[in-house]
Amino acid sequence: MSRAVLFDTETTGFDPLLGDRVIEIAAIELQNDLPTARHFHALIDPERDIPAESTKVHGISNIHVEGKPKFADIVDDLLAFFGDAPLIAHNAPFDFNFMDFELTRLKRPALDRARMIDTLVLAKTRFPGMPNSLDALCRRFEIDLSARTTHNALLDCKLLAEVYVELTGGRQRGLLLETDQSLAFAQYERAAQRTPRPMVVDEAALAAHAAFVGRLKDPVWLKA
Repeated sequence: MSRAVLFDTETTGFDPLLGDRVIEIAAIELQNDLPTARHFHALIDPERDIPAESTKVHGISNIHVEGKPKFADIVDDLLAFFGDAPLIAHNAPFDFNFMDFELTRLKRPALDRARMIDTLVLAKTRFPGMPNSLDALCRRFEIDLSARTTHNALLDCKLLAEVYVELTGGRQRGLLLETDQSLAFAQYERAAQRTPRPMVVDEAALAAHAAFVGRLKDPVWLKA
């Protein structure tokens, strides 16, 4: 089975080079593009204040991260969850840049860009010139957004997993497989329940067949 990991971060701002830090990270495991029950989630002490304008976006304030682990405390578990799988994110360069900054501070290798799958790029390819934010894609695919009052990494991951399934045709693949299996089973059951009916051939039909065979050159019917 093909494993991938879809992840999302919330941060104190937009630019790690200006001192912004990761304050929440969530990740969901996918098998064959479909989400499993395995996930990773952590609130993180960014070792700095969270600006009020950022709190308006994700709803996370200083009090929410007080006493939470620092990135250094969760990095091993996070990287173990990532494994060597492809990493999926919406506007992935943003999340990769913040992850790289946090990893570099700890003298860890940056994430390999070859592992990056950006759902924003996938969406722009499929829907050129249309709004392709997570909200817009959820509305387009009729995915319930009622719980998304603010940005939340774990909720956003769950929503993005549904979007990714739609973008890659994963739901249709699963549906077709299930449908094919159901049809095959139903056909097998019908065949098993069918009562055999012997075919009775009358004398006139036998005579007509014999006359037809007699006109053929080297007929297979006579090679018993």
